[in-house]
Amino acid sequence: MPKVYIKTFGCQMNVHDSEKMVGILRSEGYTEVNNPEDADIVILNTCSVRQKAEQKFFSQLGRIKSLKEKRPGVKIAVAGCIAQQDGVKLLERAPYVDYVIGPQNIPFLQDIIESPSGVVTKENPFIADIDIPAERKDGVRAFVNIMYGCDNFCSYCVVPYTRGREKSRAGDSIINEIRRLAENGYKEVTLLGQNVNSYRSSLNFPGLLREINKINGIERIRFVTSHPKDISDELIYAIRDMEKVCEHIHLPLQSGSTRILGVMNRRYTYGEYLKKIERLRREAPGIAISSDIIAGFPGETDGDHSLTINALKEIEFDGIFAFKFSQRPRTKASGMSGQLSDDIKFERLYEIIKVQNEITEKKNKGLVGTLQEILVEGESEKNNNRLTGRTRTNKVVNIQGRDCLTRGEIIPVKIIKAFRHSLEGELIRSNENVGARHVVPLDI
Repeated sequence: MPKVYIKTFGCQMNVHDSEKMVGILRSEGYTEVNNPEDADIVILNTCSVRQKAEQKFFSQLGRIKSLKEKRPGVKIAVAGCIAQQDGVKLLERAPYVDYVIGPQNIPFLQDIIESPSGVVTKENPFIADIDIPAERKDGVRAFVNIMYGCDNFCSYCVVPYTRGREKSRAGDSIINEIRRLAENGYKEVTLLGQNVNSYRSSLNFPGLLREINKINGIERIRFVTSHPKDISDELIYAIRDMEKVCEHIHLPLQSGSTRILGVMNRRYTYGEYLKKIERLRREAPGIAISSDIIAGFPGETDGDHSLTINALKEIEFDGIFAFKFSQRPRTKASGMSGQLSDDIKFERLYEIIKVQNEITEKKNKGLVGTLQEILVEGESEKNNNRLTGRTRTNKVVNIQGRDCLTRGEIIPVKIIKAFRHSLEGELIRSNENVGARHVVPLDI
């Protein structure tokens, strides 16, 4: 029986693409292994959104070279965004690679690896029409693509060039996939798209949420990522009114400076962004909001950076992903004047993270003494004597009393400790069903 090893770099989209590649190969008789030394084919599923992810990939690829030298028969495939970005140039840099496969060509994986070698990075206009089998491992939570590609062309972002233009899957196809997941015991789905707000088929995005909300067995619905310019009142009301839609939204700000947002081609001002945050919190009290921030964008002044720091303090996100700007091939920002030194970018990134860490810790401590509804996900990575799960607002909670709990249970937990990146809770032995919509303060 042939064996495949897959190493995944990057976002949830790449994680799910890897699940699809394993699903395709599984249907052809392959088994997945955890060690590249045991594999007949090694697939590196890559990310090029940030330079650091690209560097990690090339380091891994260098290590794989020795495997090819020891076992010339093993096949090496590079998939994902770097494959699409570099194409045949990747073979010039690493001639021991056998296959280069762009993200839109995953449906043809089996045909590709049956050939001696090849570079397949062509655009696939039918990607959204193909139902691809996925080999999911979690059993409780599942990623589901609702669309592919992006039409926004933010000046720093390589995604439209590596994943193509926006294409939405048919609503019926998505609904049927999620129904099958529910039948197989999955409790939570996360809908994936570069900009889920612009999903369009026979339904718009809030309409799709309404249909998924009706599926028996699915208890929680999440989605990433949302673009601020496309947040509608209808979506805000969906978060407010649908009992299965979780009270969490990831809404990338990128900068607190309206001038820099314009250069980024984000198509909203800081004031417009802030109004949407205020509306979200007014209509869905208790909603958790996370964001992305870029430090040191070309031409960013000390004043622009100060506006970002002020934005963090004014909005008080529950958490952020912060990165220093890195030049990405083919993007407009890579050729802009005013590129900043790494020292300045690191200094600004450090301040952003420091300010946000204080905010996150304060918000988490505010949850001590409340009841939260937790979906049990499995063993805690740091303590095998405890289980871990997440609140509806996407907070990680490590839970005492693991002997009486199983994965997939939804339970009420009393938060007894708060840390910067997680909470600690204890099981409340009660039939009371308390969710994030109805957080209950306790006398502790």
